[in-house]
Amino acid sequence: MLKEGREIFQVRYIAIIVYITLLFGSIMLFQFQQSNTIVEDHGRLLPVKMKTVKSTDDEEEMKEIILDAARRDDSISIAGMQHSQGGQTLYPNGILLDMKSYNKILKLDEEKKLITVQSGVTWADIQSYINPYGLALKVSQSQNIFTVGGSLSVNVHGRDIQYTSLIESVESFRLLDAEGNIIHVSREENPELFHLVIGGYGLFGVILDVTLQLTDDELYQIQTKSLAYDKYSSYFTTDVLQNNAVKMHLARISVAPDNYLTEMYVTDYYKTDDQSHLTNYTTLKRESIIAIPKLFLGLSRINDWGKNMFWKTQEAYNQRIDGTFISRNNNVMRSESTFMEFDSASKTEVLQEYFVPVDQFTPYIDSLRETLQDEKDFSLLNITIRYVKKNDEAVLSYAKEDMFGLVMLINQGTSEKSIEETGEVIRKMIDVTLAHGGSYYLPYYNYPTEEQLEVAYPRAQEFFQMKEKYDPDKRFLNLFYEEYHK
Repeated sequence: MLKEGREIFQVRYIAIIVYITLLFGSIMLFQFQQSNTIVEDHGRLLPVKMKTVKSTDDEEEMKEIILDAARRDDSISIAGMQHSQGGQTLYPNGILLDMKSYNKILKLDEEKKLITVQSGVTWADIQSYINPYGLALKVSQSQNIFTVGGSLSVNVHGRDIQYTSLIESVESFRLLDAEGNIIHVSREENPELFHLVIGGYGLFGVILDVTLQLTDDELYQIQTKSLAYDKYSSYFTTDVLQNNAVKMHLARISVAPDNYLTEMYVTDYYKTDDQSHLTNYTTLKRESIIAIPKLFLGLSRINDWGKNMFWKTQEAYNQRIDGTFISRNNNVMRSESTFMEFDSASKTEVLQEYFVPVDQFTPYIDSLRETLQDEKDFSLLNITIRYVKKNDEAVLSYAKEDMFGLVMLINQGTSEKSIEETGEVIRKMIDVTLAHGGSYYLPYYNYPTEEQLEVAYPRAQEFFQMKEKYDPDKRFLNLFYEEYHK
């Protein structure tokens, strides 16, 4: 009886040991998986194994993350929505600092038209908050899903032709540096950092809270027009820039085979003389009629017929909105990402943006057409055009003079061969852009060469030298820095 009891005890003891071992192993495996996370940005071309992903809404905890990383000699990459596509938010075996939970709106000064927000706030959050006060953003992208910190880090631009680069509307911000210090940064206080951090891709520290200049909400009437590509520069210079009533502008040029890089349409936003009806248009809108254009965008990924139909759909939409009214960029800048969503195991969609001087637009398009005419496997889906006036405040400024920014949507494969083939075409396009005195935008995949970077951004080496000055231990790193800093 005693022997039988001992055997039962032994069996139970062994079972407990096995259970504890399995439980401990599961916990360790979970922790290992959590601390060795494969992370991708929006382009899905650069999967990176990060050491860990950390997120906090507390400033002191964030400071401790930085100091602990210094003690362990870990690198840190900073992320918002991760729509940059060139590894600007990633670094192998580094800490990913996810800022999305750091998202409070801190203060609104109606009289001075200033708002202070934490950097994880999205533009949609701000629009919802300021709209009842009759205030609007000065600068934002065409989509409002991005975080303020991420937008500052790439120095975005929008449709407004008065305030084009985001840096123009930034009053000040606080920066958490590599040593855990919090620095106040503005044009007057630590101005060198002001020009480095905005458009600095998270390489100088963590942007904490930001104070932005706002403007009054206004009522606009939309007017649209079709025209030939070689008339666009003169139209824009005469009918847009010299017309004080035009406040925002957008254009598209066809990539459909029937009128490849020849037909365009423009959308202009006129401030109306009678603002008394503004209140009828201030309700924040959601996108409508997404299904049909999304269907034809999908077909344009498949064949030339789809591309032709997608252009016709865009033209029809353009005609439909002609003469309609809309409130300022609280609604103009509310295009959401639903229309652009794309899910495929073997393909992805990447963006490129090229900036070309206004007076070079026609010869540039001619050169671009000639460059792309034999690239039958290169799937260019859409080109949107915005105006960006000269602004050299940011060290990595893309607007060396008054420019048109051509935002290109490209459908490509995710295989190594597809990446290489797409890269060859993109480098050719960049050469054409540089030959016409232009530049290109940096938040995208690292297809450009070091030489192309040097031509497009003459102050690039200064930027990297300042990185050594402010972060000699390279606490803040990403794949963009790894690729281009030599």
